[in-house]
Amino acid sequence: MKNYETESTWHYHNGTKHPNGMLLSRFHVYHPSHRPTPYKIYNNAQKINLPLDKNSIGVSALDAISNIIDTNENTVSNIDTLSRILYFSVGITKKIKFEGLGEMEFRAASCTGALYHIEVYVVCSDMPGLDAGVYHFDPENTKLDIIRLGDFRKTILDCTANDQSVRDAQVILIFTDVFARNSIKYQAREYRHAFWDCGTILSNTLAITSAHKIPSKIITGFVDTVPVQLLGLDITKEAPLVIVPLGISKQNIGPNLPLEEVNLEAISSDYEIDYPEINAMHESSCLQSETEVASWRNQISRESQEYDKLTPLEKSIQSLEPLENVILKRGSTRKFSLESITFAQLSTILNKSASGINSDYTNKETILSDLYVIVNAVDGLESGSYYYAKEKNSLQLLRKGNFRHVSGNLGLNQDLPYDASVAIFFMVDLSRVLEKFGNRGYRVAQLDAAIIGGKAYLASYALGLGATGLTFYDDAVTDFFSPYAAKKEVMFLLAIGKKEKPTLHHTSS
Repeated sequence: MKNYETESTWHYHNGTKHPNGMLLSRFHVYHPSHRPTPYKIYNNAQKINLPLDKNSIGVSALDAISNIIDTNENTVSNIDTLSRILYFSVGITKKIKFEGLGEMEFRAASCTGALYHIEVYVVCSDMPGLDAGVYHFDPENTKLDIIRLGDFRKTILDCTANDQSVRDAQVILIFTDVFARNSIKYQAREYRHAFWDCGTILSNTLAITSAHKIPSKIITGFVDTVPVQLLGLDITKEAPLVIVPLGISKQNIGPNLPLEEVNLEAISSDYEIDYPEINAMHESSCLQSETEVASWRNQISRESQEYDKLTPLEKSIQSLEPLENVILKRGSTRKFSLESITFAQLSTILNKSASGINSDYTNKETILSDLYVIVNAVDGLESGSYYYAKEKNSLQLLRKGNFRHVSGNLGLNQDLPYDASVAIFFMVDLSRVLEKFGNRGYRVAQLDAAIIGGKAYLASYALGLGATGLTFYDDAVTDFFSPYAAKKEVMFLLAIGKKEKPTLHHTSS
């Protein structure tokens, strides 16, 4: 096994822990009036209008988030399908006016601080309605900015060390992170949010491609400098995170095309804010060559465990709520009632969201994350702390008790995890992941948790519930779930429950 250097990850991870991480300043202040423009703007790029059909194609959200499409058949996309994939991943779905701040746009997937720092690019062959090229998705106008014309899929194929799903793909999506757009509020912790927010977007992407019966795969291993050059990025400001090949194409990939310099004027952020810790963490987790990518690529399996006090999950609820409707109505719940949800609802959320991810770091049935649950109010299930034993389709009781106050405290002393019916903590044995993947394993660990969390987000809304992602006191979470979670680090937190109904104010005449 390769002996990886992992001190960079531990320095960053421990330094960005709440409440007293040494890489975070307690005196940092952010005001919403300083919110950066939440999308990249190309001033001199040619644009292509995208047609957009928001109507449902009849696939339920629960089926879409849990089904992995596996086919060798030709699944050729067209510009209409590509437009739907982009829109239901990162498109603007609603606009809300706030006093003193004006109108704010919200996207198909949630984002820390509503700062929307993830950008999406398209690399494709010729397809009906769109020429082969490299494009940037403009969510403000639902258009594509032309970066390059020509089939550059071979460039991406090479940088993934000849990944078969990339070789087969007609469309390849590249997800990037604009550091300053999120660090303006969250400082150096931004690099965690890069993968949280990319992961929740990817849960949408995987679901909408599944609904269209288009295979997709999460690629985390690639030569980082190649997409940077292809897209014309400054890697110290905007960095590629994930590559997602879509579909099966019988159209052979041609030879490499020359990468001339991108001569476009682009504004990624209104603010120039540098946190050296972010750049250092990203650089330490970069892969430098195709040989290194091929050597790095591996799959991690779950360790077998002994269980007792198991409570089998109930049969999943069959909801026909279409995926598109769920995405359009989804939001971050701002207030939970104290009402109970049902055990069947919780069972469905766990089953559907943790069904598996098609990726280059696990097999399709496996997830990297361990799910720990604080049950505050679930009809048919005793209050307490639990571990989700996926392979047993059960919950293992860790401790009985009313842990609402604990749930609220662990979630940064906020009301939301206190009021929620359940709080799910996504944890990993980070030492084991880093031993397998080196510093790049930190990207993998954060991303895996966020994708599953994003799926749980969608499943909750499909069942008529609310959900919201939250931050947490890192070590306090580990301490609470120990000794069972003694070696694990928390990556993500999702609170789920019934949304509090708005109060109706009556006036007498």
